[in-house]
Amino acid sequence: MSLDKFVVKQAPPTVFYISNFISEAEEEMIIKNVNSVPKPKWTQLSNRRLQNWGGIPHPKGMVAEKIPLWLQTHMNQIGQLGIFAPGKMPNHVLINEYQPAQGIMPHTDGPLFHPTITTISCGSHTVLDFSKRVRSDAEKNDASSTHQEDDFSLFLERRSLVVIQDEVYDNYLHSIAEVSRDILSNKIKNLQLCQSQYENNQELVRGTRISLTIRHVPCTTKVLLRLSK
Repeated sequence: MSLDKFVVKQAPPTVFYISNFISEAEEEMIIKNVNSVPKPKWTQLSNRRLQNWGGIPHPKGMVAEKIPLWLQTHMNQIGQLGIFAPGKMPNHVLINEYQPAQGIMPHTDGPLFHPTITTISCGSHTVLDFSKRVRSDAEKNDASSTHQEDDFSLFLERRSLVVIQDEVYDNYLHSIAEVSRDILSNKIKNLQLCQSQYENNQELVRGTRISLTIRHVPCTTKVLLRLSK
């Protein structure tokens, strides 16, 4: 599949958005499988819960773990897009469950991953907000000193795929607001690529959303690490 026709042209480079990347049956199966895993597989955070598949990324190398077939199928779909380094396939999946009014603070995915984020949304829409990382000369060498400046948003429909690379991966923070309803505005830059038609100021109620963030971790190891050091 060529991604050229899925470029979000109103956003900085490079963002792609594909509506209905998976079918309704695939969405239903993903939700069923996510909810049927053993309880210890979940990590409970204050504002959401998550599952790690493929291993835990670490600066010393991720200890690769077997990934179940129901996830590997979608990782292969992503890999066939050719968006990672030549010959590289996804090897890690982070699954987040967001209840209405749950979100995530502004952040970047950082250097442990190949600089490409791919996310499949299931169960509900959300709005993904981006803010540019702006640093003064004195702050350029201090990654923790970061001012935020709201820039643009993406509307993520159920069953859609979003791909983030290049300028947006390196120089923008992304976040999800902790709200139960989203009001669509002109800050959203991908509405022309959405499956349905939406109006400015339209209000949409969130449901429970399950996101599959599928990435490539370049540094892996088969040796069990002492991660406490």
